[in-house]
Amino acid sequence: MSWFEVAPGAPFGAEELPYGIFTTPDSEVRRVGVAIGDQVLDLSEMAHSAGLEGEVFQQPTLNPLMSLGPEAWAEARHLLQALLTEESGREIVEPHLRPAGSVQLHLPIEVADYVDFYASEYHATNVGRIFRPGGAPLTPNWKHLPIGYHGRAGTVVPTGTPVVRPNGQRKAPDQEEPTFGPSRRLDIEAELGFVVGVGSTQGVPVGVDAFAEHVFGAVLLNDWSARDLQAWEYVPLGPFLGKSFATSISAWVLPLAALDAARCPLPPQEPQLLDYLRGEVSGYAIEVEVWINGYLVSTCPYASMYYSPAQMLAHLTSNGASLRTGDLFGSGTISGPAAEQRGSLLELTWNGSEPLLLGGEERTFLADGDEVVLRGRAPGGPNGGVIRLGEVSGRITPAPTS
Repeated sequence: MSWFEVAPGAPFGAEELPYGIFTTPDSEVRRVGVAIGDQVLDLSEMAHSAGLEGEVFQQPTLNPLMSLGPEAWAEARHLLQALLTEESGREIVEPHLRPAGSVQLHLPIEVADYVDFYASEYHATNVGRIFRPGGAPLTPNWKHLPIGYHGRAGTVVPTGTPVVRPNGQRKAPDQEEPTFGPSRRLDIEAELGFVVGVGSTQGVPVGVDAFAEHVFGAVLLNDWSARDLQAWEYVPLGPFLGKSFATSISAWVLPLAALDAARCPLPPQEPQLLDYLRGEVSGYAIEVEVWINGYLVSTCPYASMYYSPAQMLAHLTSNGASLRTGDLFGSGTISGPAAEQRGSLLELTWNGSEPLLLGGEERTFLADGDEVVLRGRAPGGPNGGVIRLGEVSGRITPAPTS
């Protein structure tokens, strides 16, 4: 029995305790907070009286906290849960609670590097069938390694940030020459992102079994994509400007420990992977909902992902590339076997040939003014309830005219 009562409908309980960065109307100083119920607990003010390492909670990003490592993460989480449960914690916690609606949330991490993977077999197969009809939907390497690309860390933005429609080169199949202008095929990608807390030594790969030693937590992630720009530029070196204009993440980072009950087996991986990708790996039974203009258009099952986040991390470092605190890697679009489980408009509308109906309007790709919201949930809450991830939203604004 806890002295702290979570308000009905509030997004987070004592099982989640996600971390974020916030400011208040009376102070523009960014500091660390934890979401609990419909409140934000100001850890910068409470830390010393609670026996926590105070300085890391007075920083403008989560990076100093994340760099402390798994033992410190677990200690802080256990202490916070005890303070919210035991009556003796009331006098320590209550003075530092603020209504969630009264604070401004910011990008929670200083992003060091950003890598995005392509780990859903259903998504990769759908894309292959769309663009290579009659051919093999998967490329020959797909079932041997987690395919990915390096993105642009500087354009990772927090939820609620407007997404400006990008300009770029695009060339339709019936055009002889490319043109430059606003993307006409602006898309979403519903993903899970993983945040690295502890770095690694350059030249020393991180094995699949060391995942929890390095990864601090998870966020929902929308890897906005300009499909027409991407289609023209991606040969021969892959995604570039069609991806790098914006990537939105949750303002709250859910600690990895909050997802322990959501771990689940991976789908069968055949043919057998090489040794460095094998070990005690698992997926997560997380569902990600995609909402456009208030309409639920898809519910994407992360449990169907072919590669685990531990395998992604192992492959990312297999050539000796080092990790840094604040590295972010995305899972790639989460799609399942059913049409209503697809995590991109490219798939949901089958490259624009099957429009979605949103109330009285049709959509093939995003229009200016459209708002996209991703929401995530997993098993593991009290009394058979759910664990929630911080939502991520973005509204499309028109492309620059000059």
